Amino acid sequence: MKITMEMISDWQSYQLLDSGKGRKLERFGDYTLVRPEPRAVWKPASPGLWDQADAEFVEANKGGGGSWTLRRHIPSRWQIRYGDLRMWIALEDSRQVGVFPENATHWDWITRQVQSAGRPLNVLNLFGYTGLASLAAASAGAAVTHIDSSRRAIRLGQENQALNGLDDHPIRWIVEDAVKFAEREVRRGNRYDGIIFDPPKFGLGPKKERWEFFEHFDHLCGILRQCLSDAPVFVVATAYALESPPEILRPGLEKLVGRKQGQLTLGELVTVEKSAGRKIAFSITGRWSSAGHDNG
Repeated sequence: MKITMEMISDWQSYQLLDSGKGRKLERFGDYTLVRPEPRAVWKPASPGLWDQADAEFVEANKGGGGSWTLRRHIPSRWQIRYGDLRMWIALEDSRQVGVFPENATHWDWITRQVQSAGRPLNVLNLFGYTGLASLAAASAGAAVTHIDSSRRAIRLGQENQALNGLDDHPIRWIVEDAVKFAEREVRRGNRYDGIIFDPPKFGLGPKKERWEFFEHFDHLCGILRQCLSDAPVFVVATAYALESPPEILRPGLEKLVGRKQGQLTLGELVTVEKSAGRKIAFSITGRWSSAGHDNG
């Protein structure tokens, strides 16, 4: 196992422009947005930039509620792209916009894992949100099963699939509780060569199934171990809002991959701001590759 810190790849359509005082200023294509960022405890390096923002998410309380304040007219949604991958951006009530930009490094890594396997792969993506990781895997040649408890996220994922002209690529979009789906896959005998999962700190399934990371992560890893094929290629997990070191993922991921040969890499997904070069670690992550190396 090795510890690493992942930084966002070169991305012309997205940039973290500045941060500070509990907020971040980001550019998504032609529009700039201000969103809460509790890790940005310093002062903004370029205060003048903030007046140019097109919209800001204003928190109503510390529980995460709030709403968007538009400073200028912007469309209800617009497109950006990362390499050949295109995606819709939209202002959501949860302060999210349809993409976690720091995950771009995972999309590249997943693409390399699928392409280098030399055979068709069956990939499972749990807590898959709007499907960018699923689209990366599918465009590289994998058949993907995508699970999320949010019907809106699934719909946006399907729209992203159409936007990328990948309608003929095999992606199953399923609204379901991740743990229940994985348990059923074990009973059905369905197995996967690659597993992607992005469990939240807290969450509710479509039937109000409760998810709590520290209570359920290890259990889920045990279930997913039974979902692995006899010759798995990769596993990638990402966890947000834990305020914990990446080593906390190690026991669960080692349980998941068992004695299978490969390399486990732990780290953080980090973005570097343009204004002063300060780094914000947005999540912790773990990646396992049967190839015995992480490929960057």
